[in-house]
Amino acid sequence: MIVGLDIGTTKITTVIGELAGDGSVDIIGQGSVPSEGLKRGSVVNLERTVQAIKESVHRAERVAGVKVESAYVSVAGNHTKAITSHGLAAIRRGHEITDTDVHRSIENAQAVPLDPNLEVLHTLPQEYEVDGQEGIKSPVGMHGVRLEVDVHIVAGTAGPLLNLRRCVQEAGLRVDGFVLQALASGLSTVDTGEQSQSVIVIDMGGGTTDIGVFRRGNLAHSASIPIGGDHVTADLAQILKIPMEEAEDVKRRYGAALPEMADADLTLEITTGQGKTHALSAQELSRVIKPRIAEIFGMIRDEIDQTLGPVELIAQNVILTGGASKLRGTPELARDRFRVPVRLGKPGNIGGLVDIVNGPEYAAGVGLVLFGLHEDGRLVAPAPLPLPEPEPEPQPVKAPLIKSRKDREPEAQPQPAPQRAERPRPAEVQSAPQHTEPVSAPVHQTVVRTSPKAQEQPSSADHKPGLMEKIRRWFSDWL
Repeated sequence: MIVGLDIGTTKITTVIGELAGDGSVDIIGQGSVPSEGLKRGSVVNLERTVQAIKESVHRAERVAGVKVESAYVSVAGNHTKAITSHGLAAIRRGHEITDTDVHRSIENAQAVPLDPNLEVLHTLPQEYEVDGQEGIKSPVGMHGVRLEVDVHIVAGTAGPLLNLRRCVQEAGLRVDGFVLQALASGLSTVDTGEQSQSVIVIDMGGGTTDIGVFRRGNLAHSASIPIGGDHVTADLAQILKIPMEEAEDVKRRYGAALPEMADADLTLEITTGQGKTHALSAQELSRVIKPRIAEIFGMIRDEIDQTLGPVELIAQNVILTGGASKLRGTPELARDRFRVPVRLGKPGNIGGLVDIVNGPEYAAGVGLVLFGLHEDGRLVAPAPLPLPEPEPEPQPVKAPLIKSRKDREPEAQPQPAPQRAERPRPAEVQSAPQHTEPVSAPVHQTVVRTSPKAQEQPSSADHKPGLMEKIRRWFSDWL
């Protein structure tokens, strides 16, 4: 059993997983509660944080039916520091490179002066280089006289880590290890096809936004921005003169990061604490939200551009995770700012309670469980866990499948059956959140009105074909 404890500024989530027989991970428990004892990733109230951790773990234990004794804990915030160091090890001529030589090169890379107030969290080797040959994943068994490696070292300030460890211990758990938030989110959301590319993972939390740049399956750069979704809520509370709780509810139900993606026929009637009422359209609401989200993406772009170079040149795509990324229009605004493909990151390579943790807000929690499975910080899918035979297995498996479809006509019928049973399941998962968050329900002092124009939308049957559709029809007729 592997447990991930995602301690964030807005919520605390516990995810329980267990190793399946095929080497994959099944999620068997999950529990989330609001977090009130942290600010920008650091503990500011020990008692409230301990109580929230206990409640989160208790809820996950009830779902899984097991007792949790230890967990991997996420670390976020600008108190974390990261550097990349170069290590070198000499190999005796005529001898093969061994695990000892690899460890020696990594230890040499770690021999860099660090602030004594820092505690090392991760030492993540990048690709190796043997006698000038780059791009080597595993040099063990190769011949050469010069072994080099770049190591990404992640450290955290001792004070915040001690406070976090104390909260977890007072909640009755042992700390199996601290894991960087961006690393955990990347482990669960970067798919197999992206592991050979350069990908930017942006975890948008409540108090901070954490950045991880992954190159060919390795975390190569990490940073943190001290702005998150709570700052958007604070902007709304200040401008609308309503409490933070109501502002958060308004943001989630009716907010959008782009005015053009807001409901043009939706009007909110806001009643302030002084009893004054004023009307606000959904598009005007989004004009309050957009500048703050754009500021976050601008700070991220500045960080990457100054450290690694232009985003368009160093990354193939961007993955958004965290609860703040669920705001409507956020991926579209990010695509406009970064000028690369952008998608919402949902946990993958898992089984079990997939429909419960199938959201960007659970990316870090699931990633902590996957980190506990590998404990090396590499983006390796759980399925090919036995490393000695990753290449021989795919070839014999694919050939019988092709033959069975051609040579065994009667046996092809049972195969579509499970597909029909599985197809409704994703639809149910996607439709569930829509029913749990009704758009028309008012928020305490907020009244929603929909203008009659919303009911005069033309039906799909009366929709006239667009220019691209006419071109496609003309091209097909010409062929």
